[in-house]
Amino acid sequence: MRIEPAPRHPMGEPILPMINVVFLLLIFFVMTAEIAPPEPFEISPPRSEAAGGGAALALHLSPEGEFGFGDLRGDEAAAAAIAEAAGGALRLRADGGMEAARVAVALARLASMGAGPVELAAAQGARP
Repeated sequence: MRIEPAPRHPMGEPILPMINVVFLLLIFFVMTAEIAPPEPFEISPPRSEAAGGGAALALHLSPEGEFGFGDLRGDEAAAAAIAEAAGGALRLRADGGMEAARVAVALARLASMGAGPVELAAAQGARP
């Protein structure tokens, strides 16, 4: 007696390759994402109509005139930012409402510490 095997029903589309692709995309985006460190002070930068360049690391200047870079504060922060810039342009983010005299004093302090050229970061768009 010959017994035939039960007919197999065709399976739908396999989902495993799609799951693999989704996880590969997830890994790609996580690996290529740039996670920015939090700013040391809350500032609102001055506005500019010109498009600015983009160095990722910036030395922050509080409204009180204190430097901040990562977790560092004061002259230690300025020295670390100057070392990170390594002779290139140092990006300075200051509050837009800060007096120009305070910014000038901060720039003089940076120059005395050996900073090269300093770029003042500005938010793009005209001031409301």
